Amino acid sequence: MKFAKPLLFLLLIGLTLFTVTSCEKDEGKLPDISFKTGGNYISSDVTLPAGSAIIIGINAAKTEDKDVLKKFNVSKAINGGAPASVFSKDLSGSEGDQYSTDYTATLETTPGQVDQFIFTVTNRDGLTNQVAVKITIQ
Repeated sequence: MKFAKPLLFLLLIGLTLFTVTSCEKDEGKLPDISFKTGGNYISSDVTLPAGSAIIIGINAAKTEDKDVLKKFNVSKAINGGAPASVFSKDLSGSEGDQYSTDYTATLETTPGQVDQFIFTVTNRDGLTNQVAVKITIQ
């Protein structure tokens, strides 16, 4: 009987260590997202004439082996207002590892209006990362 308590204590410690060391470490890294650059891509704040056609390219990638990309969203905020989703896509298959897309639109015709486009990617853990660009209409 006098060995029962120490033996039980050692057994509990062993089970605890086994549980802790067998858990998969998740660093909680945000997914990568960046603008495509060059050519006709808009990748920084700019002023353009009303009615201009725009193209904004996005590259996104997972940053951890198991935390694949799950969702991509484009939102638009006008003159500092609340952003509203204008495009959303669930990602699967190879898109979960890397996703690349071009977003095209035609600007409004209201001079002085500032359109902010916000691009958001979400991974399996629900972590999000985003990039944004503001376009002022002439």
